[in-house]
Amino acid sequence: MFSQEFMRNALLAGTFIALACGVSGWFVVLRGQVFAGDALSHVAFPGALAAAAAGINERVGLFAATVTVGAGIGAFGRGGISRGGARASGAIPTDDAAIGTVFTFILGLGVFFLTLFATSSGGGAGIQAAHTLFGSIFGLGAGEARLAAAIALGAVLLTVAIARPLLFASVAPEVAGARRVPTRLLGVGFVALLGVVAAEATQAVGALLLLGLLAAPAAAAHRIANSPFAGIGLAGLLAVGAMWGGLALAYAVPSLPPSTAIVALAVAAYYVTTIVT
Repeated sequence: MFSQEFMRNALLAGTFIALACGVSGWFVVLRGQVFAGDALSHVAFPGALAAAAAGINERVGLFAATVTVGAGIGAFGRGGISRGGARASGAIPTDDAAIGTVFTFILGLGVFFLTLFATSSGGGAGIQAAHTLFGSIFGLGAGEARLAAAIALGAVLLTVAIARPLLFASVAPEVAGARRVPTRLLGVGFVALLGVVAAEATQAVGALLLLGLLAAPAAAAHRIANSPFAGIGLAGLLAVGAMWGGLALAYAVPSLPPSTAIVALAVAAYYVTTIVT
């Protein structure tokens, strides 16, 4: 398996993408922002197709759409009561209907750009859309894999750099605000950073399955870890394990899409923790 260049590229990119999903996902679950991750996964689809329709690199559209919408979610969020019951200053609005309406509209834009791309690409729109929706990690070249790994590693380092104040702002926002922790800025910055992770992870597992890699390992870590930083590390470890296992399974069973195998293992890890805890 390791003698194949496409597998080495997939493992390089996938390792750091999974690590970024696990680390950021732990905070997504803590802050009750899982729906934000789902929204950003939907945003990736029209962003990539808009770039393709405009004749520019798909990655540009992915990042422009997810980071812009992520920052918007953080900036205009009401900071309502999260599902866990804690008041999450700077978090997304808890009006799920409003968020659902917005990203349904964005999906509608994706269909528009898909149609526009189809009329100008000579039939290549279906392949482009499939890669965006379901991922194409086995199709990454060496340069693309190195770039993906570098961006994902950068997202991990930035998340770790703000981890302590972000944790404070997430569990005790009023106290953090009283101590002049920039809770609003942290909220905006984190969701924008989540947009970067979503854009990169779309290459590995696709827009439709992104939420599984983002939320399942993190939710499992929340169930079994005894401390926040142990939980962050465990979430990253579980996500990387799902990535490695999924890639190996997809290599062994050529008819099995890698994104399906990766997310299946991530979800399985979560359900195992529900049994043992």
